[in-house]
Amino acid sequence: MAESKRPLSADDALPPVEPPSAAFLVQLFLVPGLIVAIIVCVWLAFHWLAHLGNDPQAYVRTLRRDNEGRWQAALNLANDLRGPGSAALKQDEALAGELGRILSEEAVSGRSGEQSETLRLYLCRALGEFAVPAAAGALVERVGDAADPQTARAAVEALAVLQTNLIAAERDFADPANVAAVVATASRSTDVPLKSAATFTLGVLGGEAAVERLLALAGDASDDVRFNAALGLARQGRTEAYEGLGEMLALPDMPAGPGDDAAAQSRRYKRALVVVNALRGVALLVDSSHEPPPAAIVERLQAAATDPVGDVRSGAAALLKKIERIAAPAAA
Repeated sequence: MAESKRPLSADDALPPVEPPSAAFLVQLFLVPGLIVAIIVCVWLAFHWLAHLGNDPQAYVRTLRRDNEGRWQAALNLANDLRGPGSAALKQDEALAGELGRILSEEAVSGRSGEQSETLRLYLCRALGEFAVPAAAGALVERVGDAADPQTARAAVEALAVLQTNLIAAERDFADPANVAAVVATASRSTDVPLKSAATFTLGVLGGEAAVERLLALAGDASDDVRFNAALGLARQGRTEAYEGLGEMLALPDMPAGPGDDAAAQSRRYKRALVVVNALRGVALLVDSSHEPPPAAIVERLQAAATDPVGDVRSGAAALLKKIERIAAPAAA
């Protein structure tokens, strides 16, 4: 047969059109759909874990299970208590009581591994975020546990946060004198971090006994203890704080060098933090007394107003302006 000389059209060059097979449709729609469904399920699982606090009893059930994930639930609870919409959780006395019992049970269980220690620390943190007196009992017990200074320190710090929350809610501890006495005992510890934390908490608690102990701690050999004592006295409106605050303001700057390591950077950060806290302490005293600070403090504030650290410089300048406004009527 003679070969046709007719040129091929575009239609002749394409493969024949066939209806899609079932296998093709599965690959096109079902497989991607399954992948999306798996991703959504995983996201929902993480979302559920992150927001377990929507059901307080779910936290309790999780924390009572003897597994390695309990500390994560305690951490999630502490974060939820600090987050938006946490007012109901903060006022839940039953939940605070349950968490206190779990903390006490864990402390006397004899478990000393990293998971157990982490759980105790986060339970202390969670209890501190409440605004009910019922949260204090287990924390006070742990402050007095000399065998576990790390948990004792976490409990002391949590009591400071709890006291702040109670004041905001116009409430108080069931036995404020006992809380102050236990914290004052911790401030005599040979463990310096615990002693320093207890000193800070005494300044938040206030009261005659706390102030008396702070006056003694103002001459402590540890810088951190002395500085926390000065800040605590400032919170209580005691002008004896000026000596320690002046020491804090006088800390020398440590300029950065090309070969600085992480330790040097940490020291610079701590120095800036100490000076900023000293500025806040002086501001508290100025606000409570409505009088300018001693001349030596003003001189150090003037030096701080030229500090290379921005927060120090701006804070000192603002405080000097406030002092000038207070001093102006007296000079007139």
